[in-house]
Formats: sequence, C-alpha cells, structure tokens
Amino acid sequence: MTQISDPKIAFAYLRPACVLLTKEPTLTNVEKLSSQLKEVNDATLQQLQDYVLFPLRFVLKVPGPKKEKLVQAVADAVSHVLENTCIQNWDTLHDLFSELCLCLCSPTDPGKPADTSEELKSSVLRCLDALFHAAYGDIVFKLFEPVMLPGVGAAVSLLLALGEKEKSRDIQAAALKCLQALTLQCDCAQDHIDSSSERCTIGSTMASFLPGITTAMTRIITGDLRQGHVVTVRAIKVWSSTVGLVMEDSQLQAGDPQKSPPPDLGRIGQLVIHRTKEWVQSTAGKLCVLLKKIISCSLAHQHWRVRMGMVELSDHLLATCSQSLGECVGPLLEALVGAVNDEEPRVRQSCSAQTFTSILSENLHTLATSLPRLMRTSEDQKKLYVLNVFLGYLKILGPLVSVVLNSAAHLERISKALMQVLELDVTDVRIVEERSVAVTIETSSTAHIQRKRFLYFTDDRIFSVLVEICRTLGYYGNLYLLTDHFLDLYRQSSAYRKQAAMVLNEIFRGAAGIGVVTEGQRLEGGGQRAFEPATQEELTAAVTSVIEEYISVNNWHLITVKVQEGGFDSSNTHINSLQVIPSAFASASSSSSFHQLNSNIWQLCVQLEGIAYFAQALGLSFRPMLMTSLYPVLEKAGDETLLVSQTALSSMWAMSKACGYPSLKELINENADYLLNDISLNLQRLSQHPQAPRVLTVMLTHSDHSLLPLVGDIIQDVLMALDLSYDHTAALFCSVLHVLMKALVRWFPSSGGRTKESCRPSQTCADQEELDVQQFLMDYRKQKELAEGIGIEDEDTEDMGNDTGGPDVKAELPAHLSITKDIMERCVHLLSDPSLKLRLKVLDVLELCVCVLSEKEDELLPMAHRCWPALLQRLTADDPLAVLRAFRVLCTLGETCGDFLRRRVSKEVLPKLSSSLARQAPISAKAGPVYTHTLAYKLQLAVLQGLGSLCQRLDLGEADLDAVCEACLPYLSCRQPVQLQEACLSVFRHLIQVDPDAFWFTLNELHCPYPYTPPHPDLQPILLNGMGRPRDEYSDNVLKLLKEEFGWFAETSR
Repeated sequence: MTQISDPKIAFAYLRPACVLLTKEPTLTNVEKLSSQLKEVNDATLQQLQDYVLFPLRFVLKVPGPKKEKLVQAVADAVSHVLENTCIQNWDTLHDLFSELCLCLCSPTDPGKPADTSEELKSSVLRCLDALFHAAYGDIVFKLFEPVMLPGVGAAVSLLLALGEKEKSRDIQAAALKCLQALTLQCDCAQDHIDSSSERCTIGSTMASFLPGITTAMTRIITGDLRQGHVVTVRAIKVWSSTVGLVMEDSQLQAGDPQKSPPPDLGRIGQLVIHRTKEWVQSTAGKLCVLLKKIISCSLAHQHWRVRMGMVELSDHLLATCSQSLGECVGPLLEALVGAVNDEEPRVRQSCSAQTFTSILSENLHTLATSLPRLMRTSEDQKKLYVLNVFLGYLKILGPLVSVVLNSAAHLERISKALMQVLELDVTDVRIVEERSVAVTIETSSTAHIQRKRFLYFTDDRIFSVLVEICRTLGYYGNLYLLTDHFLDLYRQSSAYRKQAAMVLNEIFRGAAGIGVVTEGQRLEGGGQRAFEPATQEELTAAVTSVIEEYISVNNWHLITVKVQEGGFDSSNTHINSLQVIPSAFASASSSSSFHQLNSNIWQLCVQLEGIAYFAQALGLSFRPMLMTSLYPVLEKAGDETLLVSQTALSSMWAMSKACGYPSLKELINENADYLLNDISLNLQRLSQHPQAPRVLTVMLTHSDHSLLPLVGDIIQDVLMALDLSYDHTAALFCSVLHVLMKALVRWFPSSGGRTKESCRPSQTCADQEELDVQQFLMDYRKQKELAEGIGIEDEDTEDMGNDTGGPDVKAELPAHLSITKDIMERCVHLLSDPSLKLRLKVLDVLELCVCVLSEKEDELLPMAHRCWPALLQRLTADDPLAVLRAFRVLCTLGETCGDFLRRRVSKEVLPKLSSSLARQAPISAKAGPVYTHTLAYKLQLAVLQGLGSLCQRLDLGEADLDAVCEACLPYLSCRQPVQLQEACLSVFRHLIQVDPDAFWFTLNELHCPYPYTPPHPDLQPILLNGMGRPRDEYSDNVLKLLKEEFGWFAETSR
C-alpha cells in the first residue's frame, strides 16, 4: 500500500482524527488515529510529529483514572511515531519521559510500579525504549545533567523494581533492556556516545545510581532459576555496561569534569557523586563482593548463554576497568579461566587470554589454598566450576606451568590441595567382602571395574577434571621435579599414599601426551610444541623409580582380608592365615579394621592402574620392565579380593596391548621363563613368598598347553612340598592343583567315547562280527579281579620281573596324564582331611582327574580302586555338602569307568542313596517354597539328576533297578517341587532305556489309562492295578512318561 508523502495531504488526512481524539479521548478514536499514522511515510510523519503527538499526550494528561486499554493504545501509537521519527526538542523529550514514567508508577506510591496489566507495562516500556532511541543529537545528554537526577532516579527505581519483582519474564527483560537504553548502553550496533566528554558526563551521573543498579542486578542474577536465562543474561549486561561506564579507566584518569555542583541545585546537589580516588577504591571493594557472587552463580549456570554473558562481562571489564577495579581483576580473570574448559564450544571460543602472568600464578596459589575447603563445603556444581577454573589457569599458563611449579610454595599448595581433594571414601564394606574365584575371573579386556568413590564429591565430571589437571601438570611441568615431590608425599604418610599414586599415574600419562587437551589459549601464544616435552629416556627413568616404590614389600604385600581364626576359609585366605609372616606383614593382624582393609585394597588398585598407565606411556619400551613388574601383577591377579584381581587383570591386558602382545596368552608364554624361575625359587621359601602359588595359578588360567613342558618341574616341586608338610600347605596348594586340572581338561579335551563301549555286545546290530568267546571271558575275569582289587598292587612288580628287557616295555605316559596320576594319588590321602572346605576342593580336583585319565583306562581303573574307600566315606558318612560333591564325582566315574563300578555302587552306594531319597520324599512333598533354598533339597536334586544316567551307564541288575525305582516313585507326585519332579522324570527315562518292559509294567501299575483287551477270546484278560483307578497325584507324570517313552500305548488310550 502506498503511503502518503505530501505533508499537506497528510495533515488534511490526520487532522480530523486528531481533533476528534482531543474532544473525545476514547479507545476507538486512538485506534483510528493509530491506523491512519501507519499510512503516512516517515519523512512526512517527522514534520507532523508535534501535531500528532499532542492529542496522544493530551489523553495521558487528562485528569482522573483511565482505562488500561486506552493507555495501552496511546502508548502503542506513540511508540509507532517515535520508532519512525526523531525527537529534536528537549521539552518533548522531557515531557514524554515524565508522562510515560507516570504510566508505570503507582498513583498512591510513585516509587513503586503500578498494579496494571502485563500488556500495558509492555507497551509503555516499548515506548520508553523507542523514546531513548529517538532522542536526536545532544538533547539526550540533557537527561544526565545534575538537575535531572531526581527524574532519572525515579525512572531507574521503577525499571529496577519491574526487572526484579515482576512475575512476567517478558516484562522483566523489557524493563532491563529499557534501563540499558536509558544509559545509552543498549545492544544496538550504533554507538550512541561519540565523544569522551559525553561519556564522562553520563558516567558521572550514573555513579549516583551505581550501588542500586549493581545490587539489584546481583539479586536478579543470583535469584530463582525459574526466571529463565533471558532475564539473567539481560541483568548481566546491565551490570557490565553500568559498571564499565562509571568505572572506566580512561574517564577516571582524565578526572571528573564537574568539581562541584552548581549552587542553584539546592538539595539535588547532595545526589551528585564525585569520583575521587577514595570513592573509586571504596566502590571497587564493594563491587568485588557482588562480583564474586555473580561469578559463582553464573559460571555454574546450566544455560550456556548465561555463562557466555559472564565471559563477556569479564572481558569487557578487564579491558576497560582493570586499573580502577584492581580488587576485581582476580575474580574476573578467574571467570575467564573457568570458561576455558566450558562444555559449550561457543563459550570456550569467546574466552580471550589475558596476559596477566603474575596474577595468574598468584590466583593459582590462592585457589589451591582454598580448594580443600571448597571441596568440603560446596555443592558439586560449584566444585566443578572451581576445578575448571584451576584447570583453566594451567592451560592458559601452558609451558609457564613449569616456572610456577619451581616455586616451592606453589608446588606445596597445589600438591596438598590435590591430596585432600582426591581422598577416597573407604567405608564401603562390599569392597572388602567381595571375593574372586581365580578360575572364573573374566578373561576379556572389558571386565567391569568398580569406580572409585571419593569423600568430597560424587559427580564423575569432577573426577574427570581432576584427572585432566594432573595430566596437564605432567604435560607442561618438570617430570623429575613432580615425580620426586609426589613420591615424597607417597612415602611420608599413608593418608596421602593413594592420592599421591593417583596423581603420579596421571602425571605420567600427561607427560606422554595421553589424554591431554592442548587446545585453548596460552600466554605465550606460540605453537603447542613451543616447549620440550619429556623424552623417552626421562619417562623410562622416572617410571622405573615409581614402579620400584609401588612393588616394594611394604607397599605391595598389603593385607586385604581379615585373617580367619581357625579353619579354612578359602584358598587365599588360608595363605594369609598359614604363612609365616615376615617383617613386612608384622603390622597386620586379625584386628585390621574394615576401613584399613578397604584402604589397602584401593591402594593396590591404584598402584596396579599405575603400572598399566606406565606401560601405555612407554609402549614397546616397557618390555624390559616386564621382568620386574609382570610377576607382582600376576600375584595380584590371583588375589582373592575381587576388586584387586579385576584391576590386576585389566592391568595385564593394558600391559599386553602396550607391549605388542595380542593376548594374555602371548604375554605369559613369551615371559614364562623368568616367571617360572621366580616361582620355583619362591616355592622353596614359601614362608617368605606365600603368593608364589597365585602366580602359577594365574599363568595356568590364561595360558595354553605349550606351557605344560615348562611347568612340569614346578608341579613336581608343589607335590613334593605337599607331601612334606601337607598339614600347613594343603589348602594352599589344592587351589593350584585345582586350577592346573581345569587347565589340563581345557588343553586336552577327552574324546568323549567310552572305551568300554567297544567291548559291550550290541543287541540291535544284526550283522556284527562274530564274538570271540574266549577273549570275552578273559576280559570279564580281568574286570572282575580289578573290581575286587585283586592283583592291582603287585601288577607293577610282576611286570618288572617278567618283562625286563622284553619287547613289550610299557609306553611312557604323556606328561599331562603322568601329572594327573600324581595329583590323584595325593587326593586319596586328602579326602579324609578334617577341613570340610579342603575336602570339597579335593573332590573337585578328583573329578577333573577322572576326566583327564578317562582316555587311559589302564591308569584310571587302578586309581579309581585306590580312591574308592575314601570316596565312599564322603558319599555315606559326611557333611551334606561333601555328599553332594562326592556324588558328582561318582557320576563322573560312572561315565568313564562303567562296569568297573557296578558291584561297588550296587552294594555300597545305592542302598544309602535310596534310603536317603525315600526318607526325604515326604518332607519335600509337604515343604513350602523356602525348602528349595535348603541344602537337603539341593542334595535331593543332585542325586535325582545323576542317578538315572549312573544306573544306565553301570547297567545295574534287576534288584538294584527295583530299589532305585521304589525310592524315586514318590517324586513323581505333583506335590513335590517342580524341579524334583523333572529330575525324577529323567531318572525314569534312563531306567526305561535299561529295561523298558519292567518299567512299562511299573508305571501302569500306578496308573493305567487304557483297558487292554486280549486279541483272542482264549487269552486271559490283562489285569493291572492301575486300571480303572481315578486320577491322583501321580497321574500327570506317569502319563507324560508313557506318552514320551511308549507313545503307541498312549495313543491307543484316546
């Protein structure tokens, strides 16, 4: 739409509406004039400005209450005029300024905002903002003459009240924006103050309002977060612009142009502020207090624009007021430094490095002094900010960190601060109680490691910043100086030992450039490699000294479990309770507190992490150090404390990767020679080196069969030591033997076929080879004699006497079978040990021995004969746990020995097992759900699960099968626990395979689903007890068996 450009036409067009509005000040007339104003172009409107403003101002001046909608419409119309024209008359500016302020203030209390609608306030504030921007030339500066102090003060008070107390965020932001425009410090690209004299005039006037503005803005900035980031950012800008205007160095150096107020001002003269040195100094101190509050709140704010505003404030004030705000330079610089590590890239990029080296180093010292207190008393968000500031100082100092650390005071403060901040929480009892099983430790490099818990913070981001601080120190600092200093702290006090080790670990990673962020601004502004990083030789020398300290006896062989008083707790616990403790262990006793044990565990974990980090830092150069560091790490990988063993295993993976080994197997095998040499020597001095078996255990767990030829002699040493003093070493070595046997099972898997199967005639194959009756009878006789123990003892002597020098010399056993046979010999004696836990361990070893020897029947059967009496005792007269484990061994023997055990099991085992099952059946049938957690239930379940396959393998006779059937029948009841029913079904499935006819009859005697009709009248009818019997507790399981195993019978019953 074309706008009116001719002033005469525009005047004629607007005149009726202006006259009508003057006569009738109504909302309709205001809106009509407002719409017509929009049809006049800016140049013409400028010429008619006074004319069109008169009726609008007249409406505001009409005495009496006015409707809010009317005042709002007038304010909108005036805003349109002011936004498109310039105010060239001081009177117009002054009058409009006063009239608009009156629209905002309360009629009864002019010092407070009126209780009007948000829409009206928004329109008036927009109009005020347009008024300040429309003031042309020098007339705007008349607002800042001393005579205007009361009027400007009233406006400032109104705007501050609206900005601070108004509920609407939009009104708050608009009021603060208007306050910026009043001081000509708005966000416009245009600079409203051209000369320094004008700036000085405004600064002198605004000095009178500086306390009120800064205090109110501080309350807004540190106020409720619910006000939103827009209001907070606007308040930061007002604070920054006002302080920058009043405290500007260039103004204060030029001197205050008005030395004394004019005499005609009267009381107004008391409002005038003279910016003297004393006033500047006093004001700077007060501003510093407010600034610290703002910084602590803003840089910890969640929204990045608030943090950005704080950075801009700091940058602005440091650039314009660094001399007048001397006390504030430190906090301002701290704010800039704290934002160097901000998570938002735009905030980081807005930080400009200021070259205040002395201030930086001094602030670093001051911050390090207060850091422990801040960590103890502040919330996590504040702690994170403080640590980011600390890290920012280090990054900005860059290579100058080394110079700062040359100051003993600085280094002492920083190190003590880190020692206190990194203090670990050692109150978690689970760390002490969690146990590892050496053979089930995760063998992957991704095993979960317990995260550290600290005393003074919980946020993981805080620990990440602390780690980066330590790495930055290592990257820029003098490596030898830092290593010596923190090693001294490590040695001085056990309270600092864990923290010092953590710092040392990260320092070396930083020195190697691992995980160091070298972006960011630095004082020298040079390239990132403007300094000399630590050389490989320096790293190697420093790492060697730290590793020696870590693995020294006093720092490595720490007690991590409570010593058990009497009895065997576990393999490794027994080590501690049986060993002759050397001087290094003298301080430990069974009274060690959980806190001390927890502390020891974490110290070992930190030191293990350190060795892994050193390997990462040195890479392939770490290989020579494996000779001194790998053995201790393997010791801890076999530790019974879960956290220690997991951390050691993780360290092994890190060492393997750093040294170029593809897996732990290669790491161990390539270094096995000197590891086994150390083990051999230490086994001879077991009282001084009780951890030697652990190392062997870990090696066996993570290696392969290529290790067997190397460990053969050591295994013999272990067996000899066991023979000489098994009372003291049985528990210790049984764990080793158990791991060894598991390794042998893994390395030499059994073929799975039973040698006896080839001797058993098959009744289903019609075209089998003709049976050699003579050979069958000879084999049968031999098996019968072996089963009765005849001829076993003097078999070897006869062979020696008859076959010496003959061609049929007995072939030498493979190494793994020879070792297994030797171990099984020892198991025979240890099965009767008084310690239950030792007996359980021996039974586990025995089961594995049977698995390995199963491929050599001639060796297995004599050994089975020798261990049978002791095994029988465990099966029939021992603790239920031992019975459970012994039955598992019996099942394994049944799988591998077959007919050899038939008579013994039939005569000595089955009666006891059958009576036990029969005795427990009514108990389990009546028991509740808790019963399934009892040992009796587990024993029942284990026996039922293994009994069927045992009977089938041994091919037991009819009487034995009847006894088993009678004992198991009660478990077909639906009242039994579900798992016992399932196990019982498995027993019958195996029994049916042995004698299907007998068990078909037995099941039908319980429940017969079908009346069998004779095929011929001359045949007698079949009468079974189960016929016609109603369904009972056994029916479901009986029917299931009949359907599964005798399907055609079940089908005919339908």
